[in-house]
Amino acid sequence: MFVEIYGRMTCPYCIKAKQLAEKMKVELPDFDFKFVDMIAEGLDKADLEPRVGKPVATVPQVFFDNKHIGGFSDFAPFVKEKFGIEI
Repeated sequence: MFVEIYGRMTCPYCIKAKQLAEKMKVELPDFDFKFVDMIAEGLDKADLEPRVGKPVATVPQVFFDNKHIGGFSDFAPFVKEKFGIEI
């Protein structure tokens, strides 16, 4: 299992998504993640649109095994339902 989180370190929801992924890494044996700091990488929301398949209005944008999950408000319930893990 692999999660990619596209966000900014100045965004509180991005930080929460990263913290949740860090907790998942501790609790799930076959899990890893990558946080992509969009500012450091020179990316903006428009750069994510081809992968997401629609205009991107907010960050973070989270992908679970290359499947678009959405933002933090989508990611947190997904993780809770699938793995029973919460922040």
